[in-house]
Amino acid sequence: MTSLKMLKNEVWKDLQIKNKSALRKRYAVSNMGRVISYSESIEDGKLLTGSTVEGYTVLNVKPADSYQSLYLHREVARLFCEKGGRSAKYVIHEDHDKKNNKAANLRWATKEEMEAHQQSSPAKLAYKERQRHRLKGLKLNASKVKNIKRILNKPGKKTMKQIAEQFDISEMQLYRIKSGENWAHVTLD
Repeated sequence: MTSLKMLKNEVWKDLQIKNKSALRKRYAVSNMGRVISYSESIEDGKLLTGSTVEGYTVLNVKPADSYQSLYLHREVARLFCEKGGRSAKYVIHEDHDKKNNKAANLRWATKEEMEAHQQSSPAKLAYKERQRHRLKGLKLNASKVKNIKRILNKPGKKTMKQIAEQFDISEMQLYRIKSGENWAHVTLD
């Protein structure tokens, strides 16, 4: 814990914790994505770092006999970001940086918006690119996938199960190839 120095345009709000009267300290978060514990006033607060769970900053508190894990980005969004409707239940980081919990970087989103946002993250795009050029450990390659796509396009074709057995892959993999989820970059020329 370090002493608190206010940032320019920083606004603090008390965290909404169940059974917070059982806590020795009070907690607050700011629109700059920081969290503190304090006794009397925010000015005497101590900056907390929290822990990290899957890249997200988490604050663990124990009022009474129950633990609560508070995800910092959700708490900042709850207190500082306007919710776009009932279906907006997820909080996304606009810049895809899970450590940047500033209110300006957070947005409430629907499940569909959150999933689309995840697919456009630089890490996900880099992973897809690496997979596209991967050669080791693959059952399929571009020429096998072209053959599969030709078979899938034939009228009176074999069943999905038969095609999967022929290429020693799962039927799910076939459906992913057919829908373009996997191997979309391989086309029939």
